[in-house]
Amino acid sequence: MASDDVLVGSLMEESWLTLEQLAAACTVEPAWLIRHLEDGLIPHAESVAGVWCLSSSSLLRARRMRQIERDFDAVPELAALVADLLEEVDDLRAALLTRRTAGG
Repeated sequence: MASDDVLVGSLMEESWLTLEQLAAACTVEPAWLIRHLEDGLIPHAESVAGVWCLSSSSLLRARRMRQIERDFDAVPELAALVADLLEEVDDLRAALLTRRTAGG
């Protein structure tokens, strides 16, 4: 897969990915992912007996961070902050949509 190719799909709730699966889906080296995990920049990840298990929500976050780092030559901490803000906007939009569909 070329670095400019886009992988489109939907996140599966309650599914876990391995480090290698997440790295492949984000088109990054596992070492990139390990650095970000060890620095605590990708939440919802667990290391059990030395094996990383990552939630499906980590996929979107890692992709966003990779794109921000690449497109803006951003340091990982800044990319994580922007990812936090984007996640907050997503949550607010979902809450607003839920409120509108509930008649509120």
